[in-house]
This record gives sequence, C-alpha cells and structure tokens, in this order.
Amino acid sequence: VQMYQKEAVVSTQSTGAMDAKKQLRIKSGVVKRLNKEVQMYQKEVVDGELKVQQMKDEGKDPYDIKKMGEVVDESKAMVPDARNRLRKAVEDLDLLLEDKSSADLPEYKAAQEIRDDVSV
Repeated sequence: VQMYQKEAVVSTQSTGAMDAKKQLRIKSGVVKRLNKEVQMYQKEVVDGELKVQQMKDEGKDPYDIKKMGEVVDESKAMVPDARNRLRKAVEDLDLLLEDKSSADLPEYKAAQEIRDDVSV
C-alpha cells in the first residue's frame, strides 16, 4: 500500500507539469491570436477610413460611400471588444507566469516572450 501511494504522488506531479505545459501553450496561444485580432481591426479601421476618403475625393456613389462607412464603423466597434478580451487573456497568462515552478519549461519561456511582445 505504501509503494502504491508513492507512485500515485509521482504520477500526480507529472500530470501537474503536463497540465502546466498545456495551460501555458493554450493561454499564450490565446494572447497571440487576440493580439493579432486587435491589430487587424485597427488596420481595417485605418484602411477603411482612407478608402472612404478616397471614394469621396473621386466622387463615387453616395450609397457606396455610406456602405463603406458602415463597414468602418463595424470595425471601430470591434476594437474595444477585442482589446477587452486581450486584456483578460493577458491577465490569465500573467497568473500562470507568476508560478515560477514552471520557469525551466520551454513553454514557459515561449509564453514569457509572447507576454513581453504584447502591450495592453
């Protein structure tokens, strides 16, 4: 019985390390994806505003200009939502990175690099 308990402890510890690796991979992937999403929406807004101005300058159909303006407005509306989701994901990742027991894992180092690249 004593030997069985020791084996259970060892397998629990290795499961914990595997769980930490998995969580670091997942959370850092979410941060990376959401960061790209925020950047994409910001780029869409800038590009769309330039397109609307270009359409106005060229005297395009007012209906087309209005529709393009609506597309820009939708992108503008998505920026705060995407930023909030990114902020929450960064907070979750920060909590995982506080646990220095995983600091020697490659996943920890990769997650730390992703965190350093993202500003909220």
